[in-house]
Amino acid sequence: MHAWPASEVPALPGKGRDLRIHDTATGGRITLDPGPVARIYVCGITPYDATHMGHAATYNAFDLVQRVWLDTKRQVHYVQNVTDVDDPLLERAVRDGQDWTELAERETALFREDMTALRMLPPKHYIGAVEAIPGIVPLVERLRDAGAAYELDGDVYFSVETDPHFGGVSNLDAEAMRLLCAERGGDPERPGKKNPLDPMLWMAAREGEPSWDGASLGPGRPGWHIECVAIALDHLGMGFDVQGGGSDLAFPHHEMGASHAQVLTGEYPFAQAYVHAGMVALDGEKMSKSKGNLVFVSKLRHDGVDPAAIRLALLSHHYRSDWEWTDQVLADAVERLGRWRAAVSRPDGLPAEALVEEVREALADDLDAPAALAAVDRWAERQNAEGGTDEGAPGLVSRTVDALLGVAL
Repeated sequence: MHAWPASEVPALPGKGRDLRIHDTATGGRITLDPGPVARIYVCGITPYDATHMGHAATYNAFDLVQRVWLDTKRQVHYVQNVTDVDDPLLERAVRDGQDWTELAERETALFREDMTALRMLPPKHYIGAVEAIPGIVPLVERLRDAGAAYELDGDVYFSVETDPHFGGVSNLDAEAMRLLCAERGGDPERPGKKNPLDPMLWMAAREGEPSWDGASLGPGRPGWHIECVAIALDHLGMGFDVQGGGSDLAFPHHEMGASHAQVLTGEYPFAQAYVHAGMVALDGEKMSKSKGNLVFVSKLRHDGVDPAAIRLALLSHHYRSDWEWTDQVLADAVERLGRWRAAVSRPDGLPAEALVEEVREALADDLDAPAALAAVDRWAERQNAEGGTDEGAPGLVSRTVDALLGVAL
């Protein structure tokens, strides 16, 4: 599966700072110290509807991670999946009378268009669950053969009790886990499971649903968590720098994935940091496909909204915060974009070297994009009011905003 084209990232004078970021597993801020190649895995979409603002906010957060790393003169090895076969996708296809593969391909293509318009840097490897199945089956067999998985009516489940570190990502108690498991795709009430929290690794073929050759597992399709584990281990290996996604993925998805990988390899941890973006609401409730309260990037673009303004609307909230999308949020972003473009359109301006360092410091401090925007606001306000004589300043500000915030002025 192919990703989307990359926009050029301008080089800035000097060098960026190492990223200090909130780690869900430890509950505190840690300084990431990747090698020459920083490794990041971000969980992708289930393509039965394209990019809503909650998706966009999450991918914007991890785009900033990449940009901070690139500014430190590192390379970035970014991997993202597409869950192109799963219950919600199949259910939507049946509801709408569509072929599920056509639905997945169409919505994935629209997602690529949205990411391109928003100037999100693409992953090096963009992998669909279906194409990953040949690598998933042997992992499930290994877990089963090692006694870490068991069969139940043809399905194969992972035993969470085989990982001594289980629970160390989300740090939730058993009751909270059980409740979230039921809400987020698990089946804690199924009779016969060793532990209610045990997640499915391989679902035996169901009538009327797609299935694939599972070798000794029999025909079926993979569970959600093992999909990401197989892709991450194949392309990044254990101990990569950041596992990212929305805060609703901390449990069960990232918790279970970490356990799968740690039992498979005997190594710990799966990722050095677990980083989670907050939820975006509309009309007082979290945006979700099940509720239908969605604002789509593609719809805004179709209505003539500048993608740079959409990106500024996302950047105006700290990535870990839960916030609400409103017309005013977008209006403020449009107004800010106009002020910034007016400021950099002058032939010369106020010196901007200090601004570059302010933006760098803000983003290195747990991706504090609102502080970075405020720094550019201050420069633009003075520039629009007073002007200056530094011929290189407007260009330097434009390159800084592009390189570090992904906004083209």
